[in-house]
Amino acid sequence: MQIEHLNKETTDGTVRNLDALYQLFPSCFTEAPDALGKVHRAVDWGKLRELLGEYVEDGEPEKYDFTWVGKRAAQREAAAPCRKTLRPCPEESVDWDTTQNLYIEGDNLEVLKLLQNSYMGKVKMIYIDPPYNTGNDFVYHDDFAQSAEEYDEHNLDDEGNRYRKNTDSNGRFHSDWCSMIYTRLMVTRSLLQENGVIFISIDENEISNMRKICDEIFGSSNHVDTLHWKKKKQPSFLAKHTAKMMEYVIVYAKDYNRLEKLSVETLSDATKKVINISNQECLRHFKSGVRVKIGDRGVIKKGRYRIKTMDVEYLSDVRYENGKTIDEVDVCARFSVSQDKINNFIDNDLLFITANTGLRRDVSEEESQNKKAITDLLLADYGDNQESDKEFMELFEAKYFDYTKPIKLLYNFVKSNETENNIILDFFSGSATTAHAVMQLNAEDGGNRKFIMVQLPEETSEDSEAYKAGYKNICEIGKERIRRAGKKIKADSPLTTQDLDIGFRVLKCDESNYKPVAFAPKDYTQESLDMFLDNIKEERTGLDLLFDCMMRWGLELSLPYETQKVDGCTIYNVDEGSLVACFDGVVTGAVIDAIAETHPLRVVFRDSSFTEAAQKMNLFELFKQKCSWTDQEVQNNVRVI
Repeated sequence: MQIEHLNKETTDGTVRNLDALYQLFPSCFTEAPDALGKVHRAVDWGKLRELLGEYVEDGEPEKYDFTWVGKRAAQREAAAPCRKTLRPCPEESVDWDTTQNLYIEGDNLEVLKLLQNSYMGKVKMIYIDPPYNTGNDFVYHDDFAQSAEEYDEHNLDDEGNRYRKNTDSNGRFHSDWCSMIYTRLMVTRSLLQENGVIFISIDENEISNMRKICDEIFGSSNHVDTLHWKKKKQPSFLAKHTAKMMEYVIVYAKDYNRLEKLSVETLSDATKKVINISNQECLRHFKSGVRVKIGDRGVIKKGRYRIKTMDVEYLSDVRYENGKTIDEVDVCARFSVSQDKINNFIDNDLLFITANTGLRRDVSEEESQNKKAITDLLLADYGDNQESDKEFMELFEAKYFDYTKPIKLLYNFVKSNETENNIILDFFSGSATTAHAVMQLNAEDGGNRKFIMVQLPEETSEDSEAYKAGYKNICEIGKERIRRAGKKIKADSPLTTQDLDIGFRVLKCDESNYKPVAFAPKDYTQESLDMFLDNIKEERTGLDLLFDCMMRWGLELSLPYETQKVDGCTIYNVDEGSLVACFDGVVTGAVIDAIAETHPLRVVFRDSSFTEAAQKMNLFELFKQKCSWTDQEVQNNVRVI
């Protein structure tokens, strides 16, 4: 029995498609030899055609189709495996050991492929604000048919990622943009939960193509709506013909029939009023019996809180004993609802206090049916570019982006979709507004949403304000915004955000951890053979290898881990035994004992830790004895790299 190696690349997308087809039509599969004579699984097209009958399009000269130059290459590229890795950067992270959020730097197509094993079917909501193809946007340059010499050096960033300005003088202006967005959405769909949803910001330059691409990838029946967002308060007087006031947000479900109603909670007219805190006539009292949702050690400190669009100021501490009801009578506050209404809410058990948002009224089942659909609100108050500029300037000393989205827009998208304990993904992260909105919403409703931000480290121009301030690429700005926004959210509500996750783990897409071994036999020398006795690159750390193994074996990259030293070896224990790894030295019996004590589900070793084949074989017997595993369990649970 031989220990298997952990895969060094992502699964080929074509293999995923074959697996999905096999689940539906196993009788249509056969075996056939490849060019080297190795037998592999293949589709019997004749049998599949018989099953599909008249619904097969068989080379008709005319048909309805949407295509462009490069579409087939884009389809192949979306399915191609990725051999890169994600390297952890604790020094650039915030709360590395405890956070559940991720910030990933790199080409988002490669990153999305790398995320598939760990996050397939786990993302509840995706928002993207991709390049609009205005003629000045940088787009990812994905044409792998060209050699590296054919690229201008300015198409490469410091990490070797390709991007270039897509100008309208390019003969494939629309085609290149379509290929770029098509490949990414192809991979993205697999990450969504079955009841997941994607929001895509776009303007008039490519909205028609975006709709057609999304119809093909997600299915036209899963188109939820195309929303209008008012990006400006006032029209520009410099417009040549018409003033562009609107943009679009295209919304698609993974499965329209499983998607919950996209809506936001509406409040009564009384609770919508913004009050003057200094108005003494707004004093109100809580009698005992008000329920409390959360709080800190039985006390909500006096101070100012926000309830939706209304401010409330507690004039004295709100105290309670058992975490369920207020113990003291007549806790005084200033707000606009009448005392009679407050008393009625309390008497009918409709009022509770949360330490995040102050006072809130329970919504009855009947009222919940009247939640306002998100579409109806979009033309009202979802923020605009002026607001987003102001929000950014509150955190930074200058304006570093021409166009950012307002927090309120993302806030409402996230809030509309019952995401309280789910993952939110943005793979065109830019200024990281999505992360800001997620933290803000978590602070207000006590949710446990996790964000994954993905951004190419596109360099800032040397004459830009960002560059002058020390930010050499967009990722540096995005990470700093999350740091500053998190601190501000906590500072604004210090008593209610003590447990708020404002951290993030930074990971960077990089070349494989493994040395290249694709030499022709005639090219091998004794020196090269000696080099491959250890196939791991010298500069890669144990943490690099750990996160690569987590990614390859399908574990979420935010999981906690611990380390311990045994016989000079470092043992990594991810999520209390979900994965246990050792990449150091010679694996001794004491190391095996320590690993067995963790009751592991998966175990990984470095191949070079075993100098003899007999040592690997001995692993089987040791794990069978110490973990009570069968031969098959050892075969499934133990890998080497």
